[in-house]
Amino acid sequence: MRSGGGGLSVEVCTDGGRFGALGADWDALYRRSRTATPFQSHAWLHSWWLSYGTRGGLRVVLVRDGERLVAAAPLMRRWRPVPALVPLGGGISDFCDVLVDDGADDADHGTIEAARALQDALWRLALTHVIDFREVRPGGAVERLYDRWPGPRRRLDDSLCLELPPVPMDDIVSRLPRARAQRARAKMRKLDALGIERRVVPRDEVDDSVRRLVELHRLQWEGRKVTAEHLRPRFSEHLTRSVALMARSGDAVVTEFRIDETVLAADLTFLSPRLAGGYLYGAHPGLRERKADVATMLLRSCSEHVQDRASGSLSLLRGDEPYKHHWRPDSVVNQRFVLARTATAPGIALAVGDVTARRLAKKALLAWKARGGGTP
Repeated sequence: MRSGGGGLSVEVCTDGGRFGALGADWDALYRRSRTATPFQSHAWLHSWWLSYGTRGGLRVVLVRDGERLVAAAPLMRRWRPVPALVPLGGGISDFCDVLVDDGADDADHGTIEAARALQDALWRLALTHVIDFREVRPGGAVERLYDRWPGPRRRLDDSLCLELPPVPMDDIVSRLPRARAQRARAKMRKLDALGIERRVVPRDEVDDSVRRLVELHRLQWEGRKVTAEHLRPRFSEHLTRSVALMARSGDAVVTEFRIDETVLAADLTFLSPRLAGGYLYGAHPGLRERKADVATMLLRSCSEHVQDRASGSLSLLRGDEPYKHHWRPDSVVNQRFVLARTATAPGIALAVGDVTARRLAKKALLAWKARGGGTP
């Protein structure tokens, strides 16, 4: 599909090779999109498509002003429970969004025109598909499309994220109640006493370091419940391929933690002007045997990355794990935006109903386990 109007042209890219060739244009737009997170970088999305994409499913909407890419929506087709267009990145991306150029000479006018052209393209695609944006961080560019969407639409809460202010570790600790702050400082003294060396991995060593991280992650969770996808080869391949590129562009950093030159832990942190957040880590069981508090070690490291990059938030990303609440974070709820036209409006109820049913089933299962696993 190609169309033009107001000096802008629109194309829907369906070819994986062509999507791969968009790297330079995509990254330039990514840098000019103020709401973008590293999960919208070309390195992350294209690598994800190589590992997880399905043949014939790619639908990347591109809006250009002449040769300049000014808006993009990285989407793919999904057929169940209804025909829908969903963001690339799937369940392993903490945030999804579209990209809209905020850096034009006439920024307000240019942004509005780019967003309008992107919305018009999605309006045409919505004739046969529900447009279902999951995991949009509050304030994301998708909100602009939703606010002006002329057809049926729904907005729902999605995953909970927890965030801390972008301040040094001492300031994070000072926000805690006195007793808890004392325990946190004691844990940091213990880390220092163990002689743990923190090393930011040089960019030309990232490939090998990511592989070590994945192996440490496997060892850390061996025999315990873990996200199954993190143990699959396709995840490791995607992570190694994407992070190698993201580290070169400054969108990711890998940190290793050593004792006597032995790597006992590694952490992958994503970086952007809007936020920084630890995405995945691995820790050898021997580190815990030494009574090292790994969560404190990682948070202290991440806070240093935030200072280096002046990010707007120190994000703990998705998840409501109890250990995160020890630091008194703020709750930020991702949003889900479902867009349709009259012809596809029934699909909204089906798509939302499917997720609702899953949530109810999960709650019922948790309640059943809390009762000891007897008859639900």
